[in-house]
Amino acid sequence: MTVPLAPALLGAIDRLLPELIDFRRDLHAHPELSWQEHRTTARLRERLELAGLQPRPVGETGLVVDLGAEEPRRRVALRGDIDALPVRERTGLDWSSTRDGICHACGHDVHTAALLGAGLALAEVADELTARHLAVRLVFQPAEEVMPGGALAYVRAGVMSGVDTVYAVHCDPALDVGEIGLREGALTAAADQVTVTLRGRGGHTSRPFLTEDLTYALAKVITDVPAVLSRRVDPRSGLVIVWGRIVSGEAINVIPSTGVVQGTVRMLDVGLWEEIGPLLHDVVDGVVAPYGVDATVEHIRGVPPVVNDVAAVAALGRATMAAGMRPVPTPHSLGGEDFAWMLHESQGALARLGTRAPGGRVFDLHQGDLVIDEAAVRNGTALLTLAAAGEWTRLDQDG
Repeated sequence: MTVPLAPALLGAIDRLLPELIDFRRDLHAHPELSWQEHRTTARLRERLELAGLQPRPVGETGLVVDLGAEEPRRRVALRGDIDALPVRERTGLDWSSTRDGICHACGHDVHTAALLGAGLALAEVADELTARHLAVRLVFQPAEEVMPGGALAYVRAGVMSGVDTVYAVHCDPALDVGEIGLREGALTAAADQVTVTLRGRGGHTSRPFLTEDLTYALAKVITDVPAVLSRRVDPRSGLVIVWGRIVSGEAINVIPSTGVVQGTVRMLDVGLWEEIGPLLHDVVDGVVAPYGVDATVEHIRGVPPVVNDVAAVAALGRATMAAGMRPVPTPHSLGGEDFAWMLHESQGALARLGTRAPGGRVFDLHQGDLVIDEAAVRNGTALLTLAAAGEWTRLDQDG
C-alpha cells in the first residue's frame, strides 16, 4: 500500500460516514429474509449507479460490482451478506424493524453498509486501480442465514471466477468497537442440519409393552446419539450435536406412532465433515435398535469451516492498524458461516468486527435485543477498503 493512499481513502470514508449510517438505519428498519432481499438490492443498485458504477444481478437478489482493471494482474473480492433473520426486534431504537418478526439480529445491515462504503471509497481511486492492474469485486450476497447458503449459489454462478483473495467481516458484540478479531486457520465450524424421524406402533401409555415406545426411543436418540458420537470421533475435531426442535405426541396418555427431533451437527475438522453423514446413520440405527422402531435420518450438508489464510490475515492486520484500530486474537466459533464456500475457491479471511460500546453491555447475536455501536460502520468500511487497497503491495512484491 502506498503511503498517501490510506489517508486519502480514510478521508473519503469520513465524508461518506453520515450517509452510510443513514443507509444502515434504513436497511435495519426494512429487513428482508433470505432470498427475499428485493428492497435491499434495489436500494444498493440505486446508490451504486449514482456513483457511476455498474452493478449486475446474480439471481433474483443480491448484486456484484467490478471496479478497476478489466484484465487485472490481481483481483480481490469483498463480500457482505444482506439478509435478516426471522426474529422479533426488542431494541426500541428509532430505526427498529418495521416488519413484525423480522430483524437484523446478526448485523448484516452493518456488513452491507460497510461494503457499500468500501465500494464508494474505492470508486474515487478507480483510475489508480486500473493503473496498478488491480480489480476489486464487491459481492452483496443474499441468504447467508440458510443452509447451504447463498454463497454456494454465488460460487456456482461464477462470482469467484478470477478472484485471488476474498475478504469479509462479521459483527462481534463480544469485542469493543475499534477492535478487530483475527485468527489464522479454522475460525468457524462446519454446520449441518440433522432430522431424525422415528416411526412405530403407538398405543396407550398403560400398555407400553404392546407398542414400540416411540417417545422413549426418541429420548434415547436425544441423549445417546451425542454421547456415542463423542466416542466415535477424535475429540480434537470439535464435533458437537445439539437438538433444537422435538415433536412427539398430542396427548399425555397416548404413545405416538411418529416423532421427530431436529438439530445441528458442527465440527472444526474438514475431513470429518466429509465423512459425518454415514456415521450419523450408523449411530442412530444402533441407538434405536433395541426399541424396534424405524428410524430415518435426513442429513443436510450446510457449510464447511471458515479457514483463514495466513497471508490474508496478515493483510487484515495491516489494514486494521492503518485504519487506527486494534487487532486482537479471536477464538474458534462453532457457528456456521457460508463465506467458507468462497474460501474453497480462493485464499482469503474473515475478520471479527467489534460492535460493543466500550464498557457497555455484551449482547448476543441472533437475539432481538442486539444493539450495535454505529462506529462499527466506519470501522468495517475502513477495514474492507484498506484490505482491498493493500493488494497493491502484493502486486509490487510480485513485480
